[in-house]
Amino acid sequence: MNVQKKILEAIQTIVHKNSNEFIALHEPQFIGNEWLYIKECLDTGWVSSAGKYVDKFEDMLAEFTGVKRAIAVVNGAAALHIALKLGGVEKDDEVLVPAMTFVATANAVTYCGAIPHFIDSEEMTLGVDPHKLLSYLTDISEKREEGCYNLETGRRIKAVIPVHTFGHPVDIDPLIEVCKEYKIEMIEDAAESLGSYYKGNHTGNWGKLSILSFNGNKTITTGGGGAIMTNDETLGKLAKHLTSTAKIPHRWEYNHDHIGYNYRLPNINAALGCAQMEQLPKFLKQKRQLAERYQMAFQDIEGIKLFTEPPFARSNYWLNVLLLDTVIADKRDLVLEKTNCAGIMTRPAWTLMHQLSMFKDCPAMNLSCSESLAKRLINIPSSPFLVKNDA
Repeated sequence: MNVQKKILEAIQTIVHKNSNEFIALHEPQFIGNEWLYIKECLDTGWVSSAGKYVDKFEDMLAEFTGVKRAIAVVNGAAALHIALKLGGVEKDDEVLVPAMTFVATANAVTYCGAIPHFIDSEEMTLGVDPHKLLSYLTDISEKREEGCYNLETGRRIKAVIPVHTFGHPVDIDPLIEVCKEYKIEMIEDAAESLGSYYKGNHTGNWGKLSILSFNGNKTITTGGGGAIMTNDETLGKLAKHLTSTAKIPHRWEYNHDHIGYNYRLPNINAALGCAQMEQLPKFLKQKRQLAERYQMAFQDIEGIKLFTEPPFARSNYWLNVLLLDTVIADKRDLVLEKTNCAGIMTRPAWTLMHQLSMFKDCPAMNLSCSESLAKRLINIPSSPFLVKNDA
């Protein structure tokens, strides 16, 4: 039996579908108070960028993740843009970005007028390899009183963005040590990792700021939406101000004291988010059950591994990941073809950032692990309701 057939049959033992049904990669589930809360917004007219659900959603996020402040915004890219600005990223700075990430991570760097500098990942976490990064910075940078500088370009390397890829936490502790040694700010891209923990603490608690995403395919959704998170109350207050057009509060006057951004999350979207947050523990339980079933289904198939959480972490398993052995990496596209033709959505990793035309001239380290992972990685259906009947 060929590998693509084995993978399809293993998925089919977990994902039961009707003949004409298409199983998406990750779909939202609305089984709680979504209709009730949204109807209240419609009935009262509080549908725009102010309202009680915005405050409630921010409070729920802060309480769940353990951060001091969460600021709801229109999407994860907007959240990252502001987080980078508040992290001190300026025009012509370089920001260390994993090559294996969604394009929004690198795009947000350019919104600041800065330059993405692509770094490698490690197979244990699918995220930034802190040990390889340390060796790289030792070779290519200079530590000065005012920060870290790229010896080749002369530009300041201001920040690093660890991405908790597919919900799996990066090995944060050694990365913190790298940041301390080289005076580099950490801005966590936790867009995919709501409900994931590193050494017992929720992701998003280590960077100067961090961000979440609530796109329709995330563990919870607000339709669109994101959040900035921080344990610095002053930065949190400023983030709220900047994302609300930097308007000085007044009953009728419109005065502004910064160049602000209209990045506010509407109340009606926040209402959806509140209802989703109420169900988050159930979603996380279901997703863990799904990952465990996939592990059983794939454990005896030679040459294929279901990626599991690193030993120091508890992952939300946002998207389940299959990794093909290097000797059968050339079968990846056959697997994608067979599964999608059978009505089961699978996809590869994103095109690596340094391979996109707009970023091809950006600085980059040796990216051998990222390039290997990209050739071998397949995401498989991960919606929590795939196990809803017995959760």
